[in-house]
Amino acid sequence: MVALAGPLGSSTLQYGRDAILLIACVPLAYYVVATLAAVRFFLREHKKTLGSYAPPASVLKPVRGVDFASHENFKSFCLQDYPDYEILFCVNDLEDVAVPLIRRLAEEFPQRSIRVLSNAAQIGSNRKVNNLAVLAREAKYELLVQSDGDVRVGANYLREMAAPFEQAETGVVSCFYRGVTQKNVWAQMEALGVATDFSSGVLMAEWMEGVTFALGASVATTKTWLQKIGGYEALTNVLADDYEIGNRVAKAGGRVMLSREVVETMYPALTFGKFWAHQVRWARTVRLCRPGSYLGLLFTHGLPFAIAGAIASRSASGVFLFMAAYLVLRVAMGGTVGMWGLRDETARRKWWMLPLRDLLQFAVWLGSFFSDRIVWGDGKFKLSRNGEMVAIGNANAGKSAEKPLRTG
Repeated sequence: MVALAGPLGSSTLQYGRDAILLIACVPLAYYVVATLAAVRFFLREHKKTLGSYAPPASVLKPVRGVDFASHENFKSFCLQDYPDYEILFCVNDLEDVAVPLIRRLAEEFPQRSIRVLSNAAQIGSNRKVNNLAVLAREAKYELLVQSDGDVRVGANYLREMAAPFEQAETGVVSCFYRGVTQKNVWAQMEALGVATDFSSGVLMAEWMEGVTFALGASVATTKTWLQKIGGYEALTNVLADDYEIGNRVAKAGGRVMLSREVVETMYPALTFGKFWAHQVRWARTVRLCRPGSYLGLLFTHGLPFAIAGAIASRSASGVFLFMAAYLVLRVAMGGTVGMWGLRDETARRKWWMLPLRDLLQFAVWLGSFFSDRIVWGDGKFKLSRNGEMVAIGNANAGKSAEKPLRTG
């Protein structure tokens, strides 16, 4: 105890403070590099011209229920500037409230080939992927473009997704997404995180190591590449099916790409409890899929490290410098990625919520280590080390029959 009060103890404390100050600068450096990654990607992609390659395509849409904008979302797929494509929906059963909406869509667009399948055999715990397996088997065309039910797209969406497949080595193409939210703080918080945190990490990965995963809002591949990885049937027990399809195709020798196309996803109003459950589920999925990268995410949390650096500086000027640097660089990254790159409306209007978002996200990062259990839909699951979902209690087995509802 005496030694701590002497020169040796003072030196040790100083070394500790210096280490904290140095580590506190790491997230600030990350913000700078992520900003540069965004500028690099979007400037490069915006310079490209869209080619004429447009093979026939099958759009695969697993759907469960409806949200506040389902009709407009579905309708956007019927308004594609694309020569030849079909749209295939799959619901868990024909009583799903989305079915009348799809019937209406088929009546509005009789020139489009629209089909609905239901009651997919439940061969795994991920019902969405069970439905995708049915859709892929029923699809007429080689090119498969899957998207979630809450996705809305622009008129050039299919052209942008299909263009890279002119090169035979292209195995998977996916794209970024921006949020359309209801007036709810937790929905806006989720959308803000996707636009400024998640997308920044994806851009960093694309620059530093290349893309070996797909983003789930929309994924394009071919029947040939899908067959090489065992089809959707091989993914029916994993939660992060988007990550896995990209990763497995990359391991099989296919090129995995990010499109410059940005789609929109819906964020309905939700409670804090549902917000927390969704964020923790997502975090635990990433932790199990990419454990090393997930640990490294610790050094992307700028606010707690800025606070630690401010305290360690033991000066008013140090407090000001750390907090000012955090705010300026954090907003610069969020603005470059979310506002400029993705043109995300939530990022533009709610950028001032970033510090609160960062505090919550740090709590989510910590909380993800305390359990491997998640809630998804109306089921509870345990995540295994390889990212597979194991149902807790009885899971809905579903039916094995596939019932076409309508062919347009």
